[in-house]
Amino acid sequence: MAIRRRDFIKLTGAAALSPALPRLARTADNASVYDFERFGNARILHMTDTHAQLKPVYFREPSVNLGIGAMAGKPPHLVGRAFLDRFGIKPESADAHAFTFLDFEKSAARFGKLGGFAHLKPLIDRLRNDAGPGRALLLDGGDLWQGTGLANTMQGADMVEAANLLGIEAMTGHWEFTYGEKALRDNLARFKGEFLAQNVFLTEEAAFNDAKAFDPALGRVFKPAMIKELGGYRVAVIGQAFPYVPIAHPKRFTPDWTFGIRDDELQKLVSGLRSNDKVDVVLLLSHNGMDVDLKLASRVSGIDVILGGHTHDAVPQPIPVTNAGGTTLVTNAGSSGKFLGILDLEIAKGKVADLRYRLLPVFSELLKPDPAMAALIDKMREPHAATYAEKIATSDRLLYRRGNFGGTVDQLICDALRAEFDAEIALSPGFRWGLSVLPGQPVTMEDVLSETAITYPETYSQTMTGGQIKDILEDVCDNLFNADPYYQQGGDMVRVGGLVYTCTPTEGVGRRISDLKLNNGHALEAGKSYKVAGWASVNAQEGKPAWDVFSKFLASAKMPEQRGSGVTLRGVDDNPGIAGPG
Repeated sequence: MAIRRRDFIKLTGAAALSPALPRLARTADNASVYDFERFGNARILHMTDTHAQLKPVYFREPSVNLGIGAMAGKPPHLVGRAFLDRFGIKPESADAHAFTFLDFEKSAARFGKLGGFAHLKPLIDRLRNDAGPGRALLLDGGDLWQGTGLANTMQGADMVEAANLLGIEAMTGHWEFTYGEKALRDNLARFKGEFLAQNVFLTEEAAFNDAKAFDPALGRVFKPAMIKELGGYRVAVIGQAFPYVPIAHPKRFTPDWTFGIRDDELQKLVSGLRSNDKVDVVLLLSHNGMDVDLKLASRVSGIDVILGGHTHDAVPQPIPVTNAGGTTLVTNAGSSGKFLGILDLEIAKGKVADLRYRLLPVFSELLKPDPAMAALIDKMREPHAATYAEKIATSDRLLYRRGNFGGTVDQLICDALRAEFDAEIALSPGFRWGLSVLPGQPVTMEDVLSETAITYPETYSQTMTGGQIKDILEDVCDNLFNADPYYQQGGDMVRVGGLVYTCTPTEGVGRRISDLKLNNGHALEAGKSYKVAGWASVNAQEGKPAWDVFSKFLASAKMPEQRGSGVTLRGVDDNPGIAGPG
């Protein structure tokens, strides 16, 4: 999809139309679908939330992605036909498959897998070459190092090697921090690009103890921005790491660092780049999540484009946001290696005169794999290949995770937890990463790890009262649906097993969750204690890793009957962010 900057100012609700890709022939010779007219004097290539997926993947987009309040019915909170209509995408096309969940199984068989670093590399190389020498920049928005068994074993070192070969010139972070400071710094020492994060500072105690920092005087831990000359113009890239790392993950991974959105510091940085460094373009490489970026764009002036990530939203068209200094365009580039954002800029002195933006689906069968990248991937995987290929079960349904309230993968994880601990109730985090498996396909150990591979995978059981369980659900629900995006921390709703409830997302804090019942129909009693199983706790646990529990369950039992998420939704019947289960 290509749109000029001036078109954004005139957009109301009408989508700029993009011709859908033709039916894909199963050959790399049809890669001409990625040819398009050259434009401008600088090109920014953007990828994000790859979650360490070196190989091509199936990944089902959500059928529930609710926007509440001012965000209801607005990108990124559109699914299915509402999404296609908004962005002018033809139903049953390749684009429709890449961007929506519609007809996923049929379309997956028709269009094949997406992504894969060996397939991304020739596409990136071509786009770089088309831009001309010294005119292109490849950026990664974070969540690059985590999401597979290989990345977890190697603590992200495999992804550093692949990133270097791909030519990533700058990145920011989120799950990268969950390897801890030593592993993070070891990886960054090998990374040939820049790691940028304007919003990570030393704690007072760490600063007092002279902990390592990029700018000890300010206490800023990492380099906040870089300036790159493209086509004779100065382009500034600012990094914005995930603001809530010590809250969303165990604090023990980052005990010396504080995070946050820090838009005041960001404004000072942008103003300084404009006035002191005389840059012509300012880009924010963000891992805030799209709703947060939309609010931030209204509060901070001087940013031309926000290249966003974290919430895994694949949005074909940038969203214009007005602020005191003019207009900032906000983008979000999907996940799992499925997409590559291309921002073509026509830069003039001190400003962006015009631009075009495309979010390209990366259809792996149309892109001949790069031999060097394929060899690197095979070399890194070889010691673990036999383990990854082990067949655990055969899927009798579509396995997927992404969705505000549930996915079939997490239903099975909850079943596994309940079986392992003989628990009445199970809770599983609403992670947005994790691959999809088609019906009839083998479920391998690699697939299991793609849903569970984290540095705090321990399972556990504990006694909780019904009141405590409701409070947890309310807290996570507020994180997802708070009307103020700055109180949203990403992720989807915690998944439940052995329990059903009603959710009214449009209600206020503490009033969204009701009608909690056990599977036997008995009401959950606030003062009664229940045995609850879970995993991925921010508190240290000592149980088996989730992948052991999950694989054991899949191997030893027939998959339980498929059921819904256990959630009845109220107040969102006309919301275009809902189209079906999940």
